[in-house]
Amino acid sequence: MSGCCGPVTTNTTAVELEPGRQASRPGDLPVVVVGAGPVGLAAAAHLAERGLDFLVLEAGDRAGASIARWGHVRVFSPWTYDIDAAARRLLEASGWQAPDPEWLPTGAELVEEYLAPLAALFGERVRFGAKVSAISRLGHDRVRTAGREQAPFVVRLAGGGELHARAVVDASGTYDTPNVLGASGLPAYGEAEAGDLIDHALPDVLGADRDRYEGRHVLVVGAGHSAATTLLALAQLDDTPVTWAIRAAGATRAYGGGDADALPARGALGTRLHALVTAGRIRLVTGFFTHAVERDGERVRVVSRDPSGAEQSVTADRVVAATGFRPDHAIAAELRLDLDPILGSTRALAPLIDPNHHSCGTVPPHGADELAHPEPGYYAIGVKSYGRAPTFLLATGYEQARSVVAALAGDWEAAREVHLDLPETGVCSSGLAEAQEQRVGLATGISGGLLSTPLPVASTTGGGCCG
Repeated sequence: MSGCCGPVTTNTTAVELEPGRQASRPGDLPVVVVGAGPVGLAAAAHLAERGLDFLVLEAGDRAGASIARWGHVRVFSPWTYDIDAAARRLLEASGWQAPDPEWLPTGAELVEEYLAPLAALFGERVRFGAKVSAISRLGHDRVRTAGREQAPFVVRLAGGGELHARAVVDASGTYDTPNVLGASGLPAYGEAEAGDLIDHALPDVLGADRDRYEGRHVLVVGAGHSAATTLLALAQLDDTPVTWAIRAAGATRAYGGGDADALPARGALGTRLHALVTAGRIRLVTGFFTHAVERDGERVRVVSRDPSGAEQSVTADRVVAATGFRPDHAIAAELRLDLDPILGSTRALAPLIDPNHHSCGTVPPHGADELAHPEPGYYAIGVKSYGRAPTFLLATGYEQARSVVAALAGDWEAAREVHLDLPETGVCSSGLAEAQEQRVGLATGISGGLLSTPLPVASTTGGGCCG
């Protein structure tokens, strides 16, 4: 291929790899990156800068396909923290101009102004509609050890065929594996049967999905920032009763610290939500442990059964399950993974991201050492690396990508020099959000005529606390 800047071109082009091709040495093969989201493309940018051959496999039809599904929502962090350093260097060398560094982009803006141009820069090294169904070692199942480290990886595609790789960087995210409604981590009884009345996190309430919600009673289940964002949007619809159900005995933790919150945008989100609950615009139901979903025509009754056996229920027209996400490690079932039994991250990373002790602003920098598995050459990075921890920060994912690529290049000194250049209070700013509201209003307001309404800001992919 012909790149628009020098580092993109290497001696062995990934586009020449056909399904089933074998090589005499793993070193002759590319690094396969799974996922063309922000962190996957950041890994590609660092691989390009280091002259390492690579191929990005994306299940969707575009770069940032999962982000495009919540394109109407703005992230907490401004552009200055949303662009990977290596990606910026490659893009600027091609003549690209960075957006306003102080602007809080929507998901759609992240895709259109950053991810799409970056993917285009790599040309045929990014393949769309290429869903990975399994990863293994050539000639080795998980049990066989002899010669394992010398065997190339086998990357099997859902549409048929296989690719071989010297290493695999899995940045496939968690957006397609949301948590269930059931409070015990198991699907609620009847949840599948009522699936057409249950939506997952961050529907476009004030835009494309408005007709599904306006004038109907909506139940939102979940206590995170995705739930708060949806609740704030629903509260702006006329004649739309809104009920919010959480497991906790109170919503103090969901409201956050208000003005004292270390992450100001998070505090502003909670303060607005608290005000709506206090005013009675949103009905809060606490101690709600979803146990069953009973469909009644075009309505649904959601039943809670707490640990003592006490029941309560809410009947609504639609349900939004903002219950978070979980990683799916099924594609790596034949690889040797060392997963924390609680979070599903690596064991080394788990204590650094434990949501019982950390928010996204307090997670320390980490890299290849903390992300390594007993399977040399395989790394999960980005929000998938965090397992069930809702503390992922986009800038942290970029540092993961830089460190892991340095390790794959054999530059362990650079790989272990992990750092994160963030303000002490994190990358979030309620002041920026409020200033931006005066300029454009709600993310969906331009087309919806709601320029004077408050701006909902939310986390990036995977339910993290900020962009």
